[in-house]
Amino acid sequence: MGDDNSTLALQEPDRARSRMPSGLVALALGGFGIGLTEFLIAGLLPQVASSFAVSEAAAGWLISGYALSVAVGAIALTAATARLPRKPVLVGLVALFVLGNLLSAIAPNYPVMLLGRIVAALCHGSFFGIGSLVARSLVAPQKKSQAVAVMFAGLTVANVLGVPFGALVGERWGWRAAFWAVTAIGVLALAGIAALVPAWAGRVHPATGTEPVPGGPAATAGGPDPVPPGGLRAQVRAFRSWQVWLTLAATALSYGGMFGAFSYIAYTFTEVSGFASADVAWLLMVYGVGLVVGNLVGGRAADRDRDRALVLALLALTLTLALFGLLAGSATASVVLVFVMGVTGFASVPGMITRVTDFAHGAALAASANVSASNVGNALGAWLGGLAITAGLGYTSPLYVGAGIALLSTVVMVIAARHARNTK
Repeated sequence: MGDDNSTLALQEPDRARSRMPSGLVALALGGFGIGLTEFLIAGLLPQVASSFAVSEAAAGWLISGYALSVAVGAIALTAATARLPRKPVLVGLVALFVLGNLLSAIAPNYPVMLLGRIVAALCHGSFFGIGSLVARSLVAPQKKSQAVAVMFAGLTVANVLGVPFGALVGERWGWRAAFWAVTAIGVLALAGIAALVPAWAGRVHPATGTEPVPGGPAATAGGPDPVPPGGLRAQVRAFRSWQVWLTLAATALSYGGMFGAFSYIAYTFTEVSGFASADVAWLLMVYGVGLVVGNLVGGRAADRDRDRALVLALLALTLTLALFGLLAGSATASVVLVFVMGVTGFASVPGMITRVTDFAHGAALAASANVSASNVGNALGAWLGGLAITAGLGYTSPLYVGAGIALLSTVVMVIAARHARNTK
């Protein structure tokens, strides 16, 4: 009887992994809340600046300060929690997110508001890094990229709804109401993760084949290790792999290509395509819908043939941006191409995350580094696109800059794929 009970205990994760688990929904809700926090502030900046009597430039730090904190927090918090079980870490990260948004909602002055943004941002990178490892452990190995895509679906939907949500709620009930709403979403996500994500998620398990963390002891027959083995030193050792570095480089360059173009897309629409300023909001929603589609399609494609899917997605992004630059003068073409830009821009994301964590043997630090790499790419692309406009190359120049960066990403991915194939 004892042996039967032990066997049933080992089979429980297998049964959970055979279907789309409810824990993924909780992770997606957390991603949705974090995405809302990142994007909604853009529609609230005038109200916030007026409320605290600060300049537009000072209010802008609520966006740039958030982005910098994401890059720092992704590495720092993941490193600090390297030896802790992943589910409690996720719960703690969402609690930090709730605290940050609560501070923003009740902020009596601008410094407290900025502090709230920084606190909320610290959890961003680690949540998506560690959460992606937990998500992929909840499903069968052949569905791991799709699981990551489901988790990131919350982020992509937030990209579509974030700015209009913030603007609508802010106009009707004031900007603080938007942060109260996000705080409530965070509480729901925290409760969902605590209740629905199983304790074994993301751990080494002999029956399920969950990826072992490098340097850790083998799991015992009694079940999964209570703590992810290896610690920080073993996680850092994962960065000895050239494949990890090549994937991080491809990630940074792919985001750089997309955001080199996207950062100035409003100017392209109004100054080249002939749209009115009022049209920009719905055009950005078209782009956001493309992100959602690309995320889900990319996850499925990566589970079939990951490296081939990644190369094709990056090549498609390169061609889309170049074609957009050529046809930006056509309003109809611009609508179609901004949607395709969203699809191709995000189609590589699930595959990149599972690729870097595969070659890092499940190291959470590598997964979080992938999030940091994407933020570095965002900053690089926006900077280079701005330089092109400043040089007088016109408002289509960021599209060509983005195409060039995306082409570099494609080359890096081809090199990585060939190297991986030759070393098998």
